[in-house]
Amino acid sequence: MTNVSFHDYARLNAEQKAALLRRSETDISGFIEKVQPIIEAVRTEGDAAVARFGRDLDKADITEKDIKVTPSEFDDAFKKVDADVIKSIEFGVENIRIFHEEQKPEAMWLKEIRPGAFAGDRFTPISSVALYVPRGKGSFPSVTMMTSVPGVVAGVPNLAIVTPPGPDGTVDAATLVAARIAGVETVYKVGGAQAVAAVAYGTETIKPALKIVGPGSPWVVAAKRLLAGVIDTGLPAGPSEGMIFADDTVNGGLAAMDLLIEAEHGPDSSAYLVTHSRRVAEEALASLPDHWSRMTEQRVGFSTTVLTGKNGGIVLTSSLEESYEFVNAYAPEHLEILSEDPFAHLGHITEAAEILMGPHTPVSIANFTLGPNAVLPTSRWARTFGPLSVNDFVKRSSIGYVTKSAYPMFAGHAHKLAVYEGFSSHANAVSPLREQYLTKKG
Repeated sequence: MTNVSFHDYARLNAEQKAALLRRSETDISGFIEKVQPIIEAVRTEGDAAVARFGRDLDKADITEKDIKVTPSEFDDAFKKVDADVIKSIEFGVENIRIFHEEQKPEAMWLKEIRPGAFAGDRFTPISSVALYVPRGKGSFPSVTMMTSVPGVVAGVPNLAIVTPPGPDGTVDAATLVAARIAGVETVYKVGGAQAVAAVAYGTETIKPALKIVGPGSPWVVAAKRLLAGVIDTGLPAGPSEGMIFADDTVNGGLAAMDLLIEAEHGPDSSAYLVTHSRRVAEEALASLPDHWSRMTEQRVGFSTTVLTGKNGGIVLTSSLEESYEFVNAYAPEHLEILSEDPFAHLGHITEAAEILMGPHTPVSIANFTLGPNAVLPTSRWARTFGPLSVNDFVKRSSIGYVTKSAYPMFAGHAHKLAVYEGFSSHANAVSPLREQYLTKKG
């Protein structure tokens, strides 16, 4: 049987425990060096560089005039995708829209802080956002759904998808179907670092955006880091990572099956089963060959690499408390709580971007159709970031309004603090001089 990585957590030293927390993208210095010339070429050459990298890096049959998807390509996509798949996309988009409509903040709120003085927030959509949809290790209409719907719900006037072209120079048909159903009609055939550079600087065909969201490879992550001063790069979403937390009430074969969900994304993914039950761990190990026998060769290769390498496997703890410790230290992107009573564990989990409860809520459902967003922070960024949401597509402005009757109280306190901090202009603006100007005519 394949030698799956097995870790007895209680016996690991501090250094070994820290090693379990590392992701494939933790050190991307090598990618930074490779990405820099790509970014500079796109900045200076525009469409010519985009098309050239499409041919050289994506091995796609593409020219400068092919970069933007045409309306006829959208129409053709609906003819290429099975009707049942289109129905599933429609089902998913509807649920994702319902969920994100509930997230949408009210346009403005004001609260009377003191009599006659009001403060609040106003929310307005960001004017332009690019949506990155990966393709290298598969086709992802689900990512199109997850990035497009909240942007549309938020009311962003300029949404554009960037996604790598296939060898024939076309965009995945289901991705175009999902885009149109979600409400996005602008799609550019560009991926990788060149896509991030193209939407950051703009080209003859591709309009620049203020922000880019969506998961990507280490090439995309590296480009985002380099271009963070040019474009808002959104939440850090890199290669997929999943964690299955299982107590002793579930079958280990079920835990193993769900462990493979994120492990099959690619060799740079991360996937762990954490359990304090040796029975569950052993059942999981024993069942993996059967699960692999039901998967395609490519996905077996990806998941085997993950589970036998440094970024995946089985972690056997000595107690539930030790399992909680590992989950919170890892801060996973996707977390399943496999238990007959998942809510008994929920209060102990504080660091996870997505928490899926019970044996009937596998990551598969969450990734495609449940409604919550599946674009999530990776590499322990769940400690400070949450899932992609409507809030990522809007900006917040503070609103303040002080009436004439309330002004003296606020001005008096502001004047004292301004003098204390040594800001003369601040103090003057709330001094009797203001009253003089307010009472002057003409």
